[in-house]
Amino acid sequence: MKLNTTIALFLVALLVVPPALAQEAEDPGFQDTDVEKSAQTGFKFLSLSLDPHASAMAGALTAQDVGSSVGMFYNPATMANMEGTVDVAVMQTQFIADINYNAGSIAFRPASGRFGVFGLSVVAVDYGEFQETIYDPNTTYRDLGTFSPTALAVGLGYARALSDRFAIGGNVKYAVQDLGTFAVGTTEGGSLTSKDYSKSTAAFDFGVLYKTGFESMNFAMSVRNFSPELRYEQESFELPLAFRIGVSMNMIDLTSMDPNMHSFVLAIDAERPRDFAEQLKIGGEYKLMNILALRAGYVFPTDTEGVNLGVGLQHQLGSGFGFAFNYAYTTYDVFDAVHRIGIQLSM
Repeated sequence: MKLNTTIALFLVALLVVPPALAQEAEDPGFQDTDVEKSAQTGFKFLSLSLDPHASAMAGALTAQDVGSSVGMFYNPATMANMEGTVDVAVMQTQFIADINYNAGSIAFRPASGRFGVFGLSVVAVDYGEFQETIYDPNTTYRDLGTFSPTALAVGLGYARALSDRFAIGGNVKYAVQDLGTFAVGTTEGGSLTSKDYSKSTAAFDFGVLYKTGFESMNFAMSVRNFSPELRYEQESFELPLAFRIGVSMNMIDLTSMDPNMHSFVLAIDAERPRDFAEQLKIGGEYKLMNILALRAGYVFPTDTEGVNLGVGLQHQLGSGFGFAFNYAYTTYDVFDAVHRIGIQLSM
């Protein structure tokens, strides 16, 4: 009876909630909360999904027991059940408007996990070059050349399994966004006065992971980008704080198929971001012989993001050494598609 009830609740969440949200978003009388909440945060680079595995599944990684360093970007608690001693991941995202994201993470599990798992993550953003001008009453404007905004975040994470079913994790990061030093006026003598527009802050992530004991079903929760307010000029702003709850399960557990040959993980995340309407992220991953992975995911409601697709290859090379390559492709309504690639090594 308990097993049937659990399955029923899982299927209800899958079949009922997505259509309800979609109908709500399409209702003309529905209050457009995503518009009201837009432009309420800064440091938006902290909210972008960077890992191609997670991105191909619409970012629904909160409840997936990945056991790797990439968990620091989604739910630090999922790093707790890492099996090897060291895990390293590097990722690159070619985003819209020629913006490039480069990220990396490393996790260390000393003494077979007796002291937990320690992690380090880095995100660097290159926004490209922009033309800088200033008003000049004699020539309308004065060309001051180009400037290149950048952003950087460095995080230290820790995760620990408190039991075989419950894990916790946290991540503290230092984030910097440098928009550049700009001319803001001229003196009576005609020389320029400038001001530096660079801000930095500390932010915190928290997460928990719970294994229900029913097959491979997991529940999880995470809070990301908790920080104080910042200010460039008059208006203060906050980081893109986001609350997530998620559920995931290998649906092959409900069949008689060989789990060593086939795997199909279904993951659902419900997210409440600070600067957009509540979202539902649904992702699926089919894996053949634990080598080839095919992934797909969708987020709704959303402004422009379309379908997420991805593929992954992984192989154990012996002596506990593992290698994985992942790729994700995301479509957008009015922009070019976004490509993400990543390589992961474990030992």
